[in-house]
Amino acid sequence: MWTEKDNALQRSFKFKNFVEAFAFMTEVAFHAEQQNHHPNWSNVYNTVHFQLNTHDAGNTVTEKDHKLAAAIDEVHLKYK
Repeated sequence: MWTEKDNALQRSFKFKNFVEAFAFMTEVAFHAEQQNHHPNWSNVYNTVHFQLNTHDAGNTVTEKDHKLAAAIDEVHLKYK
């Protein structure tokens, strides 16, 4: 579940292993590029953490962030 904290939408996803986490990140990267909205994210082994906010809007949460979060959720469904 996404939470809004510190002017960002935040969520972490866990996967079976690093390869699955990296595959997820690769697919998310295509969505981010298509939307021209690039996440602040990190990956440690099987966990990917996101912090989404819109830099052009003063680093606050906007509709762009919610749209990318929805796309990320859709990608994640493939890994359940």
